Amino acid sequence: MERIGQFIARKRYWVLVLAILLSIPAAYSSLNTELNYDILSYLPEDVESVKGQRILDESFGSSDTGILIFKGVEEFRIKEMEVSIEKLEGVKDVLWARDLMDVQVPVEIMPDEVQEIFYHEDAVLLMINFEDSAAADSTQTAVQEIRKLVSQEEAYLTGASAIIRDVIDLSDKQKNLYIALAVVLALIILALALPSTVIPIIFIVGIGFGVLFNMGTNFFLKDVSYVTNAIAGVLQLGVTMDFSIFLYHRYEEERDKYEDHIQAMGVAIAKTATSISGAALTTIAGFLALVAMQLTLGANIGLVMAKGVLLGVISTLTIMPALLLVFDKLIHRFNHGTLMPSFKKTSKFIVKHHIVLLVVCVALLVPAYYGSANKPVYYKLDSSLPRDMDSIVSLEEMKDSFNMKSIYHLAISRDVEDYQVKDMIQELEGVEGVNQVVGYQKLIGPMLPKEMLPGDLLEAFANEEFTKITLTSEYSAATDEGNAQKDAIEAIVKSYDQKGVLSGEIPMTKDLIEVTDKDIKVVNTLSVVLLVIIIGLTFKSALLPIILVVSIQLAVLINMGLPYYMDSPIPFIASIVIGSIQLGTTVDYAILLTNRFKEEISLQENKFVAMEEAIKSCSKSIVTSGLTFFGSTFAVALVSDMDMISTLAMMMGRGALISMIIIMFLLPSLLLVFEGAISKTTMKWPKIKKQSVIKTKTNRVG
Repeated sequence: MERIGQFIARKRYWVLVLAILLSIPAAYSSLNTELNYDILSYLPEDVESVKGQRILDESFGSSDTGILIFKGVEEFRIKEMEVSIEKLEGVKDVLWARDLMDVQVPVEIMPDEVQEIFYHEDAVLLMINFEDSAAADSTQTAVQEIRKLVSQEEAYLTGASAIIRDVIDLSDKQKNLYIALAVVLALIILALALPSTVIPIIFIVGIGFGVLFNMGTNFFLKDVSYVTNAIAGVLQLGVTMDFSIFLYHRYEEERDKYEDHIQAMGVAIAKTATSISGAALTTIAGFLALVAMQLTLGANIGLVMAKGVLLGVISTLTIMPALLLVFDKLIHRFNHGTLMPSFKKTSKFIVKHHIVLLVVCVALLVPAYYGSANKPVYYKLDSSLPRDMDSIVSLEEMKDSFNMKSIYHLAISRDVEDYQVKDMIQELEGVEGVNQVVGYQKLIGPMLPKEMLPGDLLEAFANEEFTKITLTSEYSAATDEGNAQKDAIEAIVKSYDQKGVLSGEIPMTKDLIEVTDKDIKVVNTLSVVLLVIIIGLTFKSALLPIILVVSIQLAVLINMGLPYYMDSPIPFIASIVIGSIQLGTTVDYAILLTNRFKEEISLQENKFVAMEEAIKSCSKSIVTSGLTFFGSTFAVALVSDMDMISTLAMMMGRGALISMIIIMFLLPSLLLVFEGAISKTTMKWPKIKKQSVIKTKTNRVG
């Protein structure tokens, strides 16, 4: 490895030229990577609600339904808007009462069923069926065009497509701000913690190449979630900062030993590669554990971040050394004092009180576990959005005017006769919380035979294979009432047609909850097992991996338990990914401290002095890294208007701080208490040298 390190050091200018050339296609690819704003689209294909949505898409060519509510607008004006909207590309059709009866017919003489569906006081409801999914480009373009046709003062547009449109606009507006603030806060923390004014800028530039390469290589994925896109750069900055700090400190150490600083860098590269390999593998394993999720959003985040860590390591061992060498004189010209303490008193305190600290941490385990097990979690996706968004304001208007909080879509086989479907509709209307059930069978009768219904209306609700029924509910998704209602509706549908399917926000969210519950257990177990195996192989130890993972798991439990005690609900995705992310990204703190303790134990008079030296040596790197990670993620939490993004960022940053504290105060206690057992269960664990003991005794006598 040292030969490779020397080669990189000598060819430093070529390394930078190559990095700059590669950044051009990476930037282009990054700007053209498709983003996915529909979280529900990551549900597995075999769940019932997704099957239902696919049948509706394929059979009726309509994947999403928007709701447009006019308030106090003349019907002639509404009719004009309907005609204009139906002409828009991406819109399949628009359904409202006047498709059945001309505008000349007074509302009062319309059938009660029609009035109840489409009218409430001065409010008029239109259902807009889009040709493609809510997040599709054609649908999003149609939403923008609809908003141009009707103003917010006269009409309210809501539904999944409208909400996604607002998420896209908000995300586009804020994503550059996330990176900018993360960089600024990281620079401030690094400037205070490191002895050079220039080195923080070098770090950001070097890591920036890795982030750009990661974003630019996302083209091989089908798409990247907007959640992944929002946090990936900031998360990669925080994670790979450790590696840059380790390289810099090793270079400064080797620089004092060699007259030739280029040779010193070659040695530093080789030693850094060895020391960070275990940390990098564990971090990558933590992210790859997310790939096991049924909800493929986990795989999306996991693959992007695992790739980011790998590219971050490569950048650290190639681009970062080149930058450090090219700007070596400038770096050392602007050296200054730091605010970082020596940690001498801290190390003595920790070692002296290691039993007390161990007892305190063990005492924290019970409340941390209880809080984590009972943390409040929300699954309703619009709950994470600002309440003043146009689509959310419109959603509230729909709830107030029509007491309509969600929509179901049902697909029934055409083998079920119209009179049976009509009976089924009557049963569905009797389900608690059901507002309206819309299907052409409800309208037909002696006074209005099927043949008199408009062809467009029949085409919207029936084809050769299926009958489509739309049902509105006064219950929201992710509520006990909504889930019970879904089960009741499904039971009725299956009693008439075993192959009948449901889709819509409530069924899909209920499936999301069930999938998530399984994913949490799988991801947590897999991430722990992978880390135990990798750490065990790295240290060739049976006990050390358990000690290290237990330490960080306590930090994870504390982080995940705080929302319970703070009465602060967190988005469902945080409950799945935060543990794996925190475990993977902060385990390198534990590996660094353990490695240093292993080095010092053979050099010092006893294990206590060895631990003091290990803490003093590692604390600056751990604290600098932890604070930088916290600062960069805190910046996102501070400015993001989307609760899902801000909560994820805050929990990642808070987790880094908690892990930093636990590693500095609990891990030394565990290592000291179990050092004897570690020695017996670890290959080549060093022993206290006899010479050191004799010398110490002689000095004491003298």
